[in-house]
This record gives sequence, C-alpha cells and structure tokens, in this order.
Amino acid sequence: MPALDRSVALLRDYIAIPSVNPMERADLPASITGERRYAEHVAAQLQRLGLDAAVIGRGARASVVAEARPPGDRRAPLLVASHLDTVPVDGMEIEPFDPRLDGTRLYGRGACDTKGGMAALVAALEIVLPRGTLRRPVVVVGEADEEFGSSGIADVLAHLGARQPDWVLATEPTGLRVVTHHKGIAEARLVARGIAGHSSNPAAGRNAIYAIARAALGLEALAGRLGARRDPELGPATLSVGLVGGGHGFNVVPDHAWLVTDRRLLPGEDETTVRRELDAALADAGVAEFVHVDHVAARKPALATAATSAAVRDCRAVLATMDRDAPPTSVAFATDAGLFARRGVPAVVMGPGSIEQAHTAREFVEIGEVEAMAEFFVRLLETPG
Repeated sequence: MPALDRSVALLRDYIAIPSVNPMERADLPASITGERRYAEHVAAQLQRLGLDAAVIGRGARASVVAEARPPGDRRAPLLVASHLDTVPVDGMEIEPFDPRLDGTRLYGRGACDTKGGMAALVAALEIVLPRGTLRRPVVVVGEADEEFGSSGIADVLAHLGARQPDWVLATEPTGLRVVTHHKGIAEARLVARGIAGHSSNPAAGRNAIYAIARAALGLEALAGRLGARRDPELGPATLSVGLVGGGHGFNVVPDHAWLVTDRRLLPGEDETTVRRELDAALADAGVAEFVHVDHVAARKPALATAATSAAVRDCRAVLATMDRDAPPTSVAFATDAGLFARRGVPAVVMGPGSIEQAHTAREFVEIGEVEAMAEFFVRLLETPG
C-alpha cells in the first residue's frame, strides 16, 4: 500500500481505538477512557519496524516513546510529539469511534486532533525505515493527557532524562502551517472563607459567597487591565472565570465558596506573575482578608520560537519542496510544545486539519492533508538536517 494511502488506513484504525481523556470526570465509562490501548497499538507497530518502543505511564494513562537512528549517527534527535488523548464525545452527531469516509473527509473523534498527525508519522516510518533512507535521528512520542493536565509529557521528559532533542515538532491541526507562537494556560483557584450560620439571622455569620462574588468582580476588572498588555504575535493576555461554587444549602449562611479562572499566558508570564496579579486584584476588591489564592498551575507555557531556528528552517525547507511553504504563524490554542520550549528546546507546531473542526460534534480531517503530512515526514526524515 503506498505511504499516502497507508496514512489514511492507519488513521481509521486509530480513530476506532477510544482514547478519551477522562478530565477528572466520574461519569465516563472506562471502556472509552485512557490512552493505554492506543499507546500499546502504536508501540506494537513501531516494534514491527525494529524500534525499541516503550509504553510508559500509570494505569490507563499511558504514553509511547521510540527512537530511530541512522547507523552511527550520534546527533541529538528531532522529536515528534502527537498526543494520544481526545476530548470526550458528549453531544457528537456522528459515531465517534466508527471512522467514516465521506468524499474528501474522514470523520471521527480525534480525526484532526490529533490522530492524523500520528498516522502520518507512522506511515512515513513504514516507508523510510524498510528502505534504509533515514537520514536523521528521530524520537517518536505519543503522549497522554495533552487535553487536560499534560501528565503524559511529564512522563516522557522523565523517561528521556538528560537526553535533549535538537528540536521538537508537535502535531496539532494547523493546516500544515508552521506555528511558532501560542499562548500558555494557567489555572487558578480562589477560595473564600466565611462563618456559617442560620439564614434566618444572616448577620450572625459571614457569607463566603458574597466574598467570592466581590472577588469575581475584581477579576473582571483585572481582565480589563490585561487587555492592554499585548504581545506583537499573540495579542492580549486574557483571564476568564469559568467555574464557581460554594455553600451547603439555601437556608445556611455559606462558610466557603470558590472559583476557578482560565488565564492565557503571554511569553514571559508564569505562575509567579499570575499569583502576584491575583493577590493585587483581591486587595483592590477589598476581599483579601477573606479570599485567598489556593493554587496557580501553569498547565502549558506559552510558545515563542524564533523564525531563524533550525526547527522553522527545516520544516519550511521541506514544505518548499512540496510547494506548500508559507511564513510562520501563531495560534490561539496552547500545546505541549510549550513544555519543551520551557526546557530550552526549540519547538514548532504543525499538522493536518483545522482547529475549527477539533472538539466538534462532527470532527473531521481532509484526507489530502493527512496524506500531505505523511509526505512531509518522508521528506523530512530523508533530509540529513
């Protein structure tokens, strides 16, 4: 089977293996959650190609890592990372794990985000390795948990240890455009403490929900101020309150309340800068005595890779041979590429599909883009670099 046709066949197989990220939900069946079955499937394919593929991680949350090298080549490798997990399938209007071809489109959960990237890479390796034309070392990574906490990349980095890739390509749906910049994501949880009491005498207590509500208004004001802080590539930093809760019952003065924010990070921002801003916003809102920042977690750092880096040059050089070259661009979504960049490894994002189709009720990918990505990987792996 030709490499390009093979990439679509592989993608259909991958879609049929459920690998839903449970995202701390208790209502999702174990039969569709976790990445282990998918990781073991890919590992077996790589092992048949002669690679020593390792499945790492705990329980159902597994990742796969394998390395291929030209004989005697001791250079730092290119690393290609394609996440194994998908978002849940609530509200889908198609059968999520029954891949269906309709004209030029292949439908199914993960078709573009991001099983198409892994299918293209494995299809390319199935061509390059048997014919002995690999010209650069490559580490293949399929990581768990990209859609939520990035625990899979933490496992991968621990597995690699001191070994540092030359550069990284994370396969996400970019329409085969090279992406060099994206924002990061930080989650922050704020907690209010009050004094419980009977609602017939609310003055005897202290209402934590009122405090968290005033804190939310303070965060709204902070979000407005963040709009003035702009990156030339990515635009403004943002903040949004996405979850709120508290109390025991309608007739009890609540002694606790909480909210969770989504803070999109610009390059140079991290947990420390976010916490400092939140503390200041609580002070400005007059609730610092009763509301505190419980935790701030930067789930994914921002990405800012120079257009002159080897990662960009190598990708664009191959795309030029395919008449697909275009200037690097930026995206609004965050990826695991930022975690490599934080370790000092140049990283770019590129893959088949459109982010407009990711996570949707009728997710699909154009099969021509999957085939083109497979051709890109063949040419990249056969170029000395």
